Amino acid sequence: MNFSAGRRKANNITLNPDIAKVFAHDLNMYKTNPSDTISLNEFEELALDRLQLLRTIEQASARGHKQFSEDWKSYIKEELAKLGLKRYLRLLLGYNGQTEQDTQARRTDHHSHFILRLAYCRSEDLRRWFLIRELEWFKLRFLVQNQQSIMKFLELNNLTYLPIPQDAKEKIKTKVLAATVGVHETNFNTIDFYKVPFTEVLSLIKNRRVFLEHGYAYIPTSELVVSIQAQFRASLNESLSTYNQRLPSVDDDRLNSLLCNLHNVYTGKTHVVEDSKDGINPANLDNYSQQHFPLCMRHLYNTLKSNHHLKHQGRLQLSLFLKGIGLLYEDGMKFWREEFTKNPNIDETKFDKSYSYIFRHSYGKAGGMTNYSPYSCIKIIMSSVGPGEHHGCPFKHWDPSILKNKLVEYGLAPQAISSVMDLVNGGHFQLACSKYFECVSGQPPTTTINHPNQYFSDKLGIFKEKQAKKN
Repeated sequence: MNFSAGRRKANNITLNPDIAKVFAHDLNMYKTNPSDTISLNEFEELALDRLQLLRTIEQASARGHKQFSEDWKSYIKEELAKLGLKRYLRLLLGYNGQTEQDTQARRTDHHSHFILRLAYCRSEDLRRWFLIRELEWFKLRFLVQNQQSIMKFLELNNLTYLPIPQDAKEKIKTKVLAATVGVHETNFNTIDFYKVPFTEVLSLIKNRRVFLEHGYAYIPTSELVVSIQAQFRASLNESLSTYNQRLPSVDDDRLNSLLCNLHNVYTGKTHVVEDSKDGINPANLDNYSQQHFPLCMRHLYNTLKSNHHLKHQGRLQLSLFLKGIGLLYEDGMKFWREEFTKNPNIDETKFDKSYSYIFRHSYGKAGGMTNYSPYSCIKIIMSSVGPGEHHGCPFKHWDPSILKNKLVEYGLAPQAISSVMDLVNGGHFQLACSKYFECVSGQPPTTTINHPNQYFSDKLGIFKEKQAKKN
């Protein structure tokens, strides 16, 4: 897979015959490495989207739904729809169509899988988590396939599974009926059975759900996925080990930053709406900015208040954050209009002409009508910051002397400043932010800070808890 630093290109992709074969089916054994060129921006988007997918699958079980039950499947589909992960949702329809949309969905699935291999090959714990989730994702898609689609998948992947002959099937009928769940006298003749090595279906043996004879298991089509999963597991396990050995050859700093921090990226809720169902009160923003904003957003907010202007990336970073904490569209437009028109060079007409579009766009009210999410820490850390710009991560992008002076200004004790700066000097920017959180709030965040909106949520939660105890 090659990477370019340019902007993400349009989705019209010309595929050579070999690649087209890889994208011919909704199921994938991921045996062919990606060969086309993608931008680093797309690389990051693909990684974060698949991480959301796998965490959604994990969350379905954590919420008490029995794995692969209808409730479990419904929860996953509903969450994918809420998250806007339409391409993954398309792979759960069982259509196996050959339209451009189907190809793009499979391309997204294929490329994002290999990207997460790079991120999750680094330790035994990460490999184990990734392997479990990928096996669940594979089986979830397999279960929606019909007999014809399954046969096509086996053919595409050179997997030889032939049903046993009818006479052999009749000889074991009594034993199969006694041992196999879901097979009865009434449907026995309509079901194909396959003879596979018992080592490929150990989970069925453990639960006493299969007939064994002379080292082979006889499984119905519905359990074929167990045997195929065993091969997928072995192949993926081996690949993760190989990736781990070759990983030091990845020498791109931005790429390494994403891959090393991906498992800790915050992909949870981005909206922290205050008590009122109408969103936060804009009158509270000044107080919130000084008490509960992370350092990056506090700096942007203070700069906006001082200069009554922010450059493009600063406007995006702060406006999406404010939207995420509950600043509604109408209140947001009023807030930005009032601030910018305090600048002597910007009147109402210029604001409407030159600046209002970006705020309407971030709320999904203009352009592609996409309701954008606030930036995560990893996205902010990996951004480029030029002269006169104020966005980015202070722990990554500021000169150490400027950062140290700002921490002194905000009242941190010398020992606390030293702890934060040690982490900064070691390149641990999110840990530095978490330490800053602990220093200003008196207790650590619930988890390492991975998202500015997570910082705000935790900080405001601590404040409200203290207020409740006082009352």
